Amino acid sequence: MPAGTMFAKFKSTNVAASTSMQNVADGNPITQYFEIGKPVACAGPELIWRIHDAYRKSDNKECSVFIFEKKVAEKLHKPRRKETITELLKSSVKTLERFRHPRILQIYHTVEENADTLAFASEPIFASLSNVLAFHESKTYENPNVPPTAGGTASAGQAQAAANTLPQRPAHAKEYNFLDMELKYGFLQLTEALAYLHYSGHVIHRNVCPSSILITKRGIWKLAGMEYVERMNENDLNSSIPCPPWSNRVSKMAQPNLDFMAPETQSTSKCSLLSDMFSLGMVICAVFNNGRPLIQAGNSTSNYAKQMESLDDLVHKLMPRLPIALQEATSRMASRDATARPTAQLLQLIKYFIDPAISALKFLDVVNMKDTQQKSQFYKTTLIEAMPLIPRKLWWQNIWPMLKSEINNNEVLAAVLQPVMLFVQEATHTEYDNLMSATMKVVYNTPKSIQASVTILENLHLIIEKTKPEDVTTDIMPMLFCSFDGSTIQVQSAAVVAVANVFDSIDELSIRRMVLPKVKLVFEKNITDPKIVQNVLMCIERVMDRMERGQVMDEVLPLLANVRIPDPDIIMRTVRIYHKLFVDKTYGLTVETMATNVLPLLIPHTVNPALNFEQYCYLLEVLQQMLEAIDRQQRNKLKLDNLSMASPERHRTLRHQFSTDNMNAPPFNIPNLRIDQRKTSSAEDMARKNSGGSGMLGGWWFGCSPSSPDSNFLRVGNVFPNRRLSDNTLMTPKIRIAPSCASSPGGTPGSGLPTRRHSSIGPQERRGSTINLSPPTYGARGSSGSSLSVPSTSVYVKSPLLYSQKQGGSMPNTSSSVPFLLSSSMQSIRSRRQSTVLSSGPLGSGSGILQQLGSGMYQLFSGRN
Repeated sequence: MPAGTMFAKFKSTNVAASTSMQNVADGNPITQYFEIGKPVACAGPELIWRIHDAYRKSDNKECSVFIFEKKVAEKLHKPRRKETITELLKSSVKTLERFRHPRILQIYHTVEENADTLAFASEPIFASLSNVLAFHESKTYENPNVPPTAGGTASAGQAQAAANTLPQRPAHAKEYNFLDMELKYGFLQLTEALAYLHYSGHVIHRNVCPSSILITKRGIWKLAGMEYVERMNENDLNSSIPCPPWSNRVSKMAQPNLDFMAPETQSTSKCSLLSDMFSLGMVICAVFNNGRPLIQAGNSTSNYAKQMESLDDLVHKLMPRLPIALQEATSRMASRDATARPTAQLLQLIKYFIDPAISALKFLDVVNMKDTQQKSQFYKTTLIEAMPLIPRKLWWQNIWPMLKSEINNNEVLAAVLQPVMLFVQEATHTEYDNLMSATMKVVYNTPKSIQASVTILENLHLIIEKTKPEDVTTDIMPMLFCSFDGSTIQVQSAAVVAVANVFDSIDELSIRRMVLPKVKLVFEKNITDPKIVQNVLMCIERVMDRMERGQVMDEVLPLLANVRIPDPDIIMRTVRIYHKLFVDKTYGLTVETMATNVLPLLIPHTVNPALNFEQYCYLLEVLQQMLEAIDRQQRNKLKLDNLSMASPERHRTLRHQFSTDNMNAPPFNIPNLRIDQRKTSSAEDMARKNSGGSGMLGGWWFGCSPSSPDSNFLRVGNVFPNRRLSDNTLMTPKIRIAPSCASSPGGTPGSGLPTRRHSSIGPQERRGSTINLSPPTYGARGSSGSSLSVPSTSVYVKSPLLYSQKQGGSMPNTSSSVPFLLSSSMQSIRSRRQSTVLSSGPLGSGSGILQQLGSGMYQLFSGRN
């Protein structure tokens, strides 16, 4: 049958049933206690129980109401059997009330009866397993690529007929498909239910089939259908007890489902607890067989017996569809030999059911039976660890309803909020709005424990991310600001962290007027608490961009100055804040502030032994950047101050730029001239002292005339007219003169300059010449015949009076002396003590410098006399 046709048929049936059932239910006493809605599923023998959504009027608690209309039995069976069916159904509800177990359907309100209906209320039901498997079976007929497994191959007509007679699946669960974990957990829950009935209730269920298995809205599989239970011998639980076989002479509503009945019940009219295990095995096979049971007897005992002969082969063919860990247990449960079947207690121990996620779900189902400490431990640890292993479908279907029910329990609220925050983080915006928003509003506005408040505040950024902006303003921000006013340090610290995490969602006015004063107050109250200080600094660092410059300078800098804890993390966060103020020019951190308020606080941390290498390097880098900024500022300021001065000192920089030290002049070399520093003697010092106060002659003679303040120094004046006097100062030289011929005294042929030293220079201080000062002749020729020329320079030699060395009792001829020393460019040569002077040629062949000096001195004295 096409899915659309089936859905339309079911929808029209439900609409009609809803109207008729509402009319019938109005006369049932149960309507006094419950508001009954539309039918959503069906269950029980021949699916005669119609399941409606409902809620309890006293507390608005969600539930389901089962309604049986008595006239349905009259239509299907003889009227005299109506009373039999009604009593059977009433007794089953009372049996359910007696067996209270997490795996047994929980009854909220006992059965109520009137002339037309039976009704009772239970926990909210999603559907029966029969409803779900009917959908899978209908898909099989629609898909020809999936061959049927049980009872041979069905023809198209048989498939169509079978589809028309199959129980229809509720419309809202039409596309429902089981996850592997759902099936695993469902089978385990049925096993636990049977274990309870067998070993605690001492009864045999006798009708374990899809129509007796209900799936709650939390996805929990519950065992119901207690119409045919038989009590066992408590002294011998393994023994068999008599039970009626299935008969065509009895109404099928009054008998168990033949397709899931154990073979020994039909053949020997006896049953045991292992008979229920066979039925469970057949349910598992039906689930993996696309919703069809392996035996499809069609309420015919002969068909049942015939198909039972080939059951082993059918089970063997089905095994590849089952999980490997479940195959052996299922094949043994579906065995016709009762002794080969495992008990419910043993079945719970197989490897297939050993799963951390399954264990967490099991504990969650019975968490209401645990004490506060056990609950808290489970929510904070076990459930958090298992949730990544649980499919998201089960999160919302199984886990969230339980967490939601615990929100109002203040004793475990702090622990419950741990997995709730994981839900908030993983939920989509649609899921949060539809499923979580209303519950979270309750959390915001109710009194909470300290730990619960801390949990909310620490995860506030996750909540705001999923919450609508209008709800943030009306519900979340008031809670956040009120948290600062608490008396506990934990809540205040968490509030500071929350502000740092959600500052983007806080308007600037609230930051300036509400957040910063409250954060500062928390800091002042807990200035020695490292955790509080760390959180405050983190908050300040993040909200600085939303603050005004004046508020940053007036509020943040004094706060940073009060941080005295030498913890490396706190130091690094403080340094980052200072660096941010320094780099971002909008804050206006001046060099004066850095020098007086920042550097004195940071420099002591350079010797903090708690800093590691990277932290130290970062601190030093920031300090260097600040110092460089101060240096640039001060240099520029001082340069401007110097330029604005009226003193000649303001030109010192310019004069220095144009001094000979900074000029790229071509090299000036006087050939064969070596200038060495000389030493003074005590005699020279005495002569200088005696001549210092003499008259004009003494002053001129020793080069210390008052009119010549620089006459005591070697000066070069003509080549560098802009040269400073201080730059031209040289120490007293010794002079080497190149000989004009090879026979010059002291000369060595081919050896360059002969060495003559001043009388004050020791022989150990003689140095070779490195400067070529051999001049050409100027206007005369020496004995060598070379022509001399003198460069345009003046050389002043500070030395005592020169005495000439005579050869043959006569002065050397001055006409052949070294003219380049006395040219027009040479102003004077003044000597302060006796020196050895070498002429440019042999003493007898040319004139020397001593002759010229002697002639000049003679003329001077003659003129004075």
